[in-house]
Amino acid sequence: MAGGTIRLFIGFSSILFSICVSLGFNPEDSYLINCGSSSNVTVGGRVFVSDKSASNLLSAPQTISANAISKSNSSSFDSVLYQSARIFDKTSLYTFPITKQGWHWIRLYFSPFVHGSYNSSTAKFSVSAQTFTLVKELRMESDSFVMEYSLNVTSETLVLTFTPASNSFAFVNALEVVSIPDKIIPEAVRTIGSKENNQSLTNKALETVSRVNMGNQTVSPPNDTLWRHWVPDGLYLTHNGLPRFVSNESAIHYTRWLTEDVAPSSVYGTATKLETMKEPMLNANLTWHFDVDPGFEYLVRFHFCDIVSNNAQSFILKVYINSLSVSDSLDLRSLTSNIYGTPYYMDVVIRASDSEKLNVSVGSRPEIVYPIIFLNGLEIMKISNSKSSLDVLDSSSKTGSKMKVAIVVGLAVGLFTTIVLAAVLFLLCRRRRRLAHTIHSNAEDGVVNETESKITDSTAMFSVSKIGYRFPFVAIREATDNFSENLVIGVGGFGKVYKGVLKDNTKVAVKRGAPQSRQGLAEFMTEIEMLSQFRHRHLVSLIGYCDEQNEMIIIYEYMGNGSLNDYLYGSDFPSLSWRQRLGICVGAAKGLHYLHTGSTKAIIHRDVKTANILLDENLMAKVADFGLSKTGPEIDQTHVSTAVKGSFGYLDPEYLTRQQLTEKSDVYSFGVVMFEVLCGRPVIDPSLPRESVNLVEWAMKSHNKGQLEEIVDPCLAGQVKPESLRKFGEIIAKCLAEHGVDRPTVGDVLWNLESVLQLEGSEGSNGRLSSQADHVNPLETSVSIAEFSMGSAGDLAGFSMSKVFAQMVKEDMR
Repeated sequence: MAGGTIRLFIGFSSILFSICVSLGFNPEDSYLINCGSSSNVTVGGRVFVSDKSASNLLSAPQTISANAISKSNSSSFDSVLYQSARIFDKTSLYTFPITKQGWHWIRLYFSPFVHGSYNSSTAKFSVSAQTFTLVKELRMESDSFVMEYSLNVTSETLVLTFTPASNSFAFVNALEVVSIPDKIIPEAVRTIGSKENNQSLTNKALETVSRVNMGNQTVSPPNDTLWRHWVPDGLYLTHNGLPRFVSNESAIHYTRWLTEDVAPSSVYGTATKLETMKEPMLNANLTWHFDVDPGFEYLVRFHFCDIVSNNAQSFILKVYINSLSVSDSLDLRSLTSNIYGTPYYMDVVIRASDSEKLNVSVGSRPEIVYPIIFLNGLEIMKISNSKSSLDVLDSSSKTGSKMKVAIVVGLAVGLFTTIVLAAVLFLLCRRRRRLAHTIHSNAEDGVVNETESKITDSTAMFSVSKIGYRFPFVAIREATDNFSENLVIGVGGFGKVYKGVLKDNTKVAVKRGAPQSRQGLAEFMTEIEMLSQFRHRHLVSLIGYCDEQNEMIIIYEYMGNGSLNDYLYGSDFPSLSWRQRLGICVGAAKGLHYLHTGSTKAIIHRDVKTANILLDENLMAKVADFGLSKTGPEIDQTHVSTAVKGSFGYLDPEYLTRQQLTEKSDVYSFGVVMFEVLCGRPVIDPSLPRESVNLVEWAMKSHNKGQLEEIVDPCLAGQVKPESLRKFGEIIAKCLAEHGVDRPTVGDVLWNLESVLQLEGSEGSNGRLSSQADHVNPLETSVSIAEFSMGSAGDLAGFSMSKVFAQMVKEDMR
């Protein structure tokens, strides 16, 4: 076994434990084997069965059962597990049937021994699980230890293989294979360092390197619901004179997002704090040093819980790993809703390139008086490499790899330079030909030559690459009867929306910015730029714009049935049936899915709400209002850092607190929309009792109690099948997950909504709208796998803006 790996030593003495805590989580898969023993043993309330009872799991050509062999001086509660061992002279396999696919612990117990000619000091062997190498050529040390791994099992069995080295043997004293809650290991984690993106953990294996309880107190496995061992942090701390250990376990308040399965109250209830009361402007950090194997990536989880401040104190934490910033402004109070004693954890991935040390630091901003600096717990897990190994790389292969890399890099640089030069010359020539062709084509079609008008107009807003359909102000004024108040169909933050009719009798919606105001210029430009790129039946189409005379006007296709929120709680509108509501959700999800996947970079809408989901005369849903839309992150990034914008009640809490925008921010907002669809009430209603004002909080309480039927819109009585209601509620709950990485993609939401629609069958609607509205075209509410790509010709159909504009020009020329 390579140096630098910190094992979880179990040599702690005289422990008082509570069995009830260990029974908090009931795993569906739980294999506990007392290897080499002929009898079962109970350890901390858990029963480790004998090898005889588990013989059907072991496939080994030759093994030896050895009893009473331990040389360990351990007097710990689990020392009984080291009194026997299973010895393997040949490659041997344990095969465990898996009931629940997902993440599982694998724990291997080892202790030194002598049994006849077998001396553990001469043992040399490897252990693998499925296709992952857990440890290679392990050599026994002088004391008992446990090695812990996490593996995402996606098959019906888990195979654990022990392989002795030549002329040696393998052994194990005890082992565990236990399923764990899915939320313990995240699906993907933000990385820090040279490339900041999301590291997927789904197809990785993890090894627990360090699990540390700040406050310098041990937490034994029986006091953890998942049987984890937390070691005190005193051995890892620097600055021995500055830290102070504090404890207040009674102050801990778990939430539905974060339970004791993440970490026990004995971790969140203790902390190591920097002593700053004697120096009000102390500029120092708390720092811990850990040994790691270079060349691997590590998942680092920080556990925070404010048990050290008082209500009058405010604090912002700065968190670093090896001088790389994890968070420059961690506002714990904001993240925990300003509730004292509420736990919070934060995950990052970092690569240990050349150093064998991982230095973790927590500090504060230098301008803060009497800074509050603390940490409650820390977990470090090694991530398997590209070779599916958790053991150190062979030194000779590393040297050879470096030489190969140097050669490849040199060749690549030369080739890349040549390609870039050729590409630049090609693009310049192509652009000239395309520009000439565009000017010539527009002139032949009778369309106003937008390129020439922009070149000669010094006040033009858009470049040649952002050509839109520019309407004369006089034409818009005529279409709206000089912006008659009788034609106002909506009012928003940008201005009023009018119903208009063009000269060819095309109905349009005209959104006019507040007269003589330039405050919405950014939104105006963003919306035109975004809409000019989109062609999808579930996105409102842009027909044109006008920027004459300081006007900011956008012309859209007309949506005859207004917005979704009008039908959900507008007193003058008929109620939508359940099937109609599902069809609208499917349509809106299609539009959002196109935004997220229809181009090289995702487009994040940033203001998904029922008011921005419009309905045409057939109740087909179209997503509208792209003034706040934002281009998604680069390929090597996880988010877009931007100021918080959107509508209160729909904002992703992670975006709200961290100002980190992702596609999953739209998913959260869409989850709120689905609750509005189900409940038929606004997202915020101050007229209701305090506990019901916020729709999400109120509805999630009913969902968590399994009482979702109690909050369904009364207008839907008798229409919603129990199985479709349950499925619909599950989709919403996933969309509203606290962390973006735990939420589904819009594509996943779309797929599941289609499943809900299928559960309702093909019966006619019980809604109170006309028969024309009830009989929605099944093609509009049905999605196939093919439609998940942007190549669906049906979905890409829509207004022909060039025809509308050309017709208008011809009319004006008469």
